[in-house]
Amino acid sequence: MTSVESGSDETASGPRTETTDNISEAEQELYGGRLRYDQSYTLHEGPLTRLKFGHMAAALPHMVGMVLRTGWQADRRALMGVVAAELGQGVTAGWGLVAVNGVLAQLFAEGPTVDKLRDALPSLVALAVAAVAGAVLAAWSTAMSGRLEPQVERAVSARYYRAVAHVEVEATERPEIQRILEAGKFGTDSARSMLRLSVGVGNVVIGMAAAAVVLAALHWALLPMLLAIALPKGWGAVRSARRDYLSRMNWVDHRRAIASLLAYLTRPHAAGELRVHAAGTKLLSSYEEMSRQTEAEQRRLARAQASTDLVAGGFAGMASLACYGVLWWLLSAGGLPLAVGGTAVIAIRTSTARLTSLVQQVNRLYEELLYLTDTQDAIKVAGENAIPLAGVPLPAPVREVRTAAVSYTYPGAESPSLNGVSVRVPRGKVTALVGANGSGKTTLTKVLAGLLLPDAGTVDWVGESGARVEIREADRAEIFAHVGLLAQDFPRWEMTAAANVAIGAGDRPRDMDRVRKAAGEADVLELVEGLPHGWDSIVFKGYERGVQLSGGQWQKLVTARTRYRQAPFLLVDEPTSALDPHSEIAAFEGLWSLAEEGHAVVLVTHRLAATMHADHIYVLDQGRVVEDGTHQDLMAIQGGRYQAMFTAQAAQYGIAPAPHHLPGPRAVQASGRETPS
Repeated sequence: MTSVESGSDETASGPRTETTDNISEAEQELYGGRLRYDQSYTLHEGPLTRLKFGHMAAALPHMVGMVLRTGWQADRRALMGVVAAELGQGVTAGWGLVAVNGVLAQLFAEGPTVDKLRDALPSLVALAVAAVAGAVLAAWSTAMSGRLEPQVERAVSARYYRAVAHVEVEATERPEIQRILEAGKFGTDSARSMLRLSVGVGNVVIGMAAAAVVLAALHWALLPMLLAIALPKGWGAVRSARRDYLSRMNWVDHRRAIASLLAYLTRPHAAGELRVHAAGTKLLSSYEEMSRQTEAEQRRLARAQASTDLVAGGFAGMASLACYGVLWWLLSAGGLPLAVGGTAVIAIRTSTARLTSLVQQVNRLYEELLYLTDTQDAIKVAGENAIPLAGVPLPAPVREVRTAAVSYTYPGAESPSLNGVSVRVPRGKVTALVGANGSGKTTLTKVLAGLLLPDAGTVDWVGESGARVEIREADRAEIFAHVGLLAQDFPRWEMTAAANVAIGAGDRPRDMDRVRKAAGEADVLELVEGLPHGWDSIVFKGYERGVQLSGGQWQKLVTARTRYRQAPFLLVDEPTSALDPHSEIAAFEGLWSLAEEGHAVVLVTHRLAATMHADHIYVLDQGRVVEDGTHQDLMAIQGGRYQAMFTAQAAQYGIAPAPHHLPGPRAVQASGRETPS
């Protein structure tokens, strides 16, 4: 493997020259090209990255104010404690400088040393009291900040994830939306960091303000000295933060890919291929090569940072030299008492140390500001693309769902996934959707579930009285409450077995009697209760009490999850793909029993033997319904697509001869009758 800095590398097609984008061989081979955000996207969508030093003064108070408002809502007592402690520390810092000036004034006065020390004693006591008070206030600020910070982080994170969780599924299919939502997660912990940094910055600023007041009171010419030292370092802080932020945004996809390469190495489901297929060797070598790219980026940032620090430090050093020159001139000209000069030296040295801390914290604060802005943008975009919270109530009870000439095209796709589809899904019946891969079956189930809104056509929820509500006008939360999903790519929650079932009704308290009942109906009760920790077993290896389930066992557990939900409309996609023959038969019998109980069952499957007993079958091809009817109706269509698929599948068991080829889609009406030619 060659590193990012090598002059050329090779691919399967032979040698090639390294491009100006520095795409490594691993990046090209595994991900097909450059894994970085488009620079123009960052520049157009992140205006804060173009802020100059003068703009930061307006940007920071706004975002700090937002964090403080969140803190006020989370725990106003803790926030008031932090503010009071920081103000108190500023007052004690100023009082300490006044006390120092009093001590120096007495020590530089004429007279016996013993008398000068005695006269300086009150100022020394005041200085000690200020130090003790400052320590107490600092401890109080730390305690209140530690109480407040996690609450602020939780509040901002909850706002972000609550907003993202309610985004329309269609919006998440659009790359420009998904990128904004993805970038927002980096700022969820920035609120906590900004609060901590704001406290630190406030502490330093208040201390420097107190010093400035004291210096200005001593002599007006001392105040500009602090500003002259501060400006160059402030410029360097903003420039560095902006550069680091842009780099992180441009490389976020790349870093995520690197993390995923390592994650595979510890996942139990990949263990076989990692060892037998030597996939682990490929992942590790690719990780090393892609990591060298990020290392090169870090070297670039370090060189740029060194240059910025050199320039800022040089100007700050010249400003410091000029300040001490002014101070020397004032002392030598007699315009400043020696005691005041000593106080000024202490104040300037203390403030310079504080300034170094201020620059570092402002640098971090500005960087966190940019990330928190991304989170705010993500919350805003999520709100603009959120599922509506209100709508027309569904008729009660719902009798069936009907689609009429429904079409849907995924964002960025050239052809529709559904094109003029009309189906009926009545309760108490099993409705089967069959067809080749990519024919639109899964998309249709998402439309029926209310996850996707059609581009054209209507989806009506029809009541017993005949009243109907179209999906665009309906209360979507009520639609979701009527639907149960068993997807082919179901989530395997890294939780206990009980939680994996009960999460099927995540908005209701867990009912273990119902959990056990659902598990019994899914034929998984005996398995779970036989686990080492029973229902408290975590069904994922790597945790304490963790166990590993097979694919078929997982499918049964998820079936129990769907049964636990007890929704009137059940949409199942390949529910038996990992089951053995006996379990498969039992699973299909369970679906038919649900229909007999009054549920509507929509069955998506390639096991056509199961569709023989469906009440109605829709055959999809390239997004259209090309045939529909009962099994007997469809088998009677000579040369029909369903007949061909069923015959081909039956032939695998020697039941019927396999046809030489599958026919193309036939022009049929929604009733399943052929259209006259």
